[in-house]
Amino acid sequence: MATRQRSEGGAPGPDTGSMCMCAYTYTCQARNQDSRGGGGDCFFKGVNDSNTKTRSSKMPFYIRKQHLEIPPPSEKDWIKKDEEEDFYLKDPDQAVDSLPQPYRMINKLLVLLFEQAWEIIAGRDRQEIKKQLLAPTLYQPSARFQVVGRTNCLAASGDYIFIGLSTGLSVFSMSLCEKLCSWEAARVEVCAIQTSDLGNGSHLLGSVDEMGIARLFYFIRENLLHIKAINEVEDVSKRNTCVELELSRGGDYAGFLLQGSSEAWLEIYRLPKDSWLKELEHIQTFAVTVPVPTSVPTFKEMKNPDLQASAADIMDAQQEVQQLLSKAESRLSPPALTLKVRSPKPLGGSIFKSPFEALMKCDDGNVVGLGQNHMIKQCQWEWQEALFNSTFQQYLEIENEQEAKEEKPSHAMFHFHLSGRTLQAGTETKAEPDTPIAFSVHWSRSNNLCFYLLSRPPKEKMDSDPKPDIVWPCASPITCSAVTPCLSYLAFACEDGTITIWDKSLGFPLAVTVLREEYVVRSIQFMPLPLPPGEKTTFSSKSFAGTKVQLLVLCTDGSLHLITSGAKEFSTKLLRCRPESPSQTISAVATIPTLPNAVLIFYWEGTVGLMDTAMQETICHFIPPPLHKVASPWQPVFSVDTDGQFLILRGDEQPAGGTADTETIFLFDFKSYPFMESLAEKADLPLDYLPWDRQCNIFLGDSLQRLSTISQQMPECWSQLQTYAATLQRARQEK
Repeated sequence: MATRQRSEGGAPGPDTGSMCMCAYTYTCQARNQDSRGGGGDCFFKGVNDSNTKTRSSKMPFYIRKQHLEIPPPSEKDWIKKDEEEDFYLKDPDQAVDSLPQPYRMINKLLVLLFEQAWEIIAGRDRQEIKKQLLAPTLYQPSARFQVVGRTNCLAASGDYIFIGLSTGLSVFSMSLCEKLCSWEAARVEVCAIQTSDLGNGSHLLGSVDEMGIARLFYFIRENLLHIKAINEVEDVSKRNTCVELELSRGGDYAGFLLQGSSEAWLEIYRLPKDSWLKELEHIQTFAVTVPVPTSVPTFKEMKNPDLQASAADIMDAQQEVQQLLSKAESRLSPPALTLKVRSPKPLGGSIFKSPFEALMKCDDGNVVGLGQNHMIKQCQWEWQEALFNSTFQQYLEIENEQEAKEEKPSHAMFHFHLSGRTLQAGTETKAEPDTPIAFSVHWSRSNNLCFYLLSRPPKEKMDSDPKPDIVWPCASPITCSAVTPCLSYLAFACEDGTITIWDKSLGFPLAVTVLREEYVVRSIQFMPLPLPPGEKTTFSSKSFAGTKVQLLVLCTDGSLHLITSGAKEFSTKLLRCRPESPSQTISAVATIPTLPNAVLIFYWEGTVGLMDTAMQETICHFIPPPLHKVASPWQPVFSVDTDGQFLILRGDEQPAGGTADTETIFLFDFKSYPFMESLAEKADLPLDYLPWDRQCNIFLGDSLQRLSTISQQMPECWSQLQTYAATLQRARQEK
């Protein structure tokens, strides 16, 4: 064995090599003895001291400083044998032995899922309890009346309720809940009604029946006169279907969207309401002198000869009035066709042989066109489409060619507009303040919003397809649009979720916002802006500058949004998110003209809620009386009168106890409920909408007032510019 070595300094050191080799030899011998039972010493034969020194200096060995301790047994917490008799389990889970893996992990996951499900169930229970504690007040109708026939549509204006029935039209008094007059025809089921107040208790009515025939009616002194059927022809095979109608405010114009077998077009009619008033003026004067019996005579009164004579005179006078009205009905001046606009043709190959020929078809270039006059050939369109489809084939949904050929004719939405900076009447035509001068239309799958002036050139034919006077191109197809009752604001929504609000009187957009991708716009409508009581045309420029417009947006997933836009603010608020239960899905929404922050929400479950948009809470619910329900809650038949005082709702008897041909109409009088006062106090009464010329004068007045402030700020701005210029000059000189 190697002897003890000295260090370089001469001092004796420990024999490290001997110690390491001894440890190494002991380990190897132990291994050999365990495996073979001996022979461990032969492994180190021929190993000299020099080899031992070299190995000890090059191979490191790490020796534990402390000995390994045997861990204490886990059985220390076990119950001793003498304590087993007095021990009992308080927790039954401790009686089960711990599971081996992987069952222990599966058990933990199942317990976790159970706890999460229990939290959801407990949360829903808490929400139900909270709803029961904070349940809104329930209000039943204040009046009701019966109608004969199936009610398909309702419209209320003034003190009259116009009802479209399966047998024609009926007019009821809102205050008396009594039938005033009707127009009945065999196999005519009215499905849509629109009204326009003409003043002096007279109204213009437009209706569309189940067969798609549009009709105009004139209601005067509790009599309903039929003016004209717009698209009724003797040959049924040549009949066109009316899809939608629109009456202008004041009854000056009427628009009808008609569809044929392969195309759709829009017809605008000028209504001679002044001529109708003159033609019926002598009948009105005579009808005023005819007395109306206030009560049914008794048996004794019927035997009185004087009363019998007076009753006979009244009956004769009423019959004479009816005869005069029937004669006047046939002599009423028919509406005149003003404009006929066809749906735009899809872009195709150019039909022009030279650029000069296409240039001759174009206008002076002052108006953006529809892009029909171009020089792109059909083969170029096909090449471009093929290249696009081959490049983005994995992202495209290829449609079947047969489905594309079976597409229905285009649908359209259109609105009438007053004169403004966006739509100028011109010097040749004298436009009245409340008379429309133009209308806008956007067709389905079209990116363009087209405006047409109602005053056409004298040489233009009525049946010709005119070009739009103004075109607003959009980046995505327009899905829906809306205008305010005063026709001062216009809003439209596109397929990509972009919503734009325009102030047409001043000619600039108020707001442009984009909803998130999961929201698809279903319908939009403006919130009402009521007038201060007793004021109709007075407001200050300060209130004009603080005007805010609110737009209600209903999406296809049942969510409800409110967009607020003003001179100094803009916000988008989520009033209701997507409902968890299908019964809470919104089927329709409606506004109340006298309550600017209130919205009526109709649900699938048959309830009608009144929401305060400012507080985002439901104030109350309007419910039918016991043993009744809201008829067709997924498509309710209702109407709110133009004065914002009544909600008219169709209801059904739950166990059908009445006759099959009788239905109930419920009236909810807002003035009889206590919430009306609280909402009226919260309402911010904004300005009245004046004609565009007066609004422009106020706008210019505000600009002149701000001009003095700007002139005072100009010297300061110039001094800042001079200082900045001097700083730049010094920086250049230093370089």
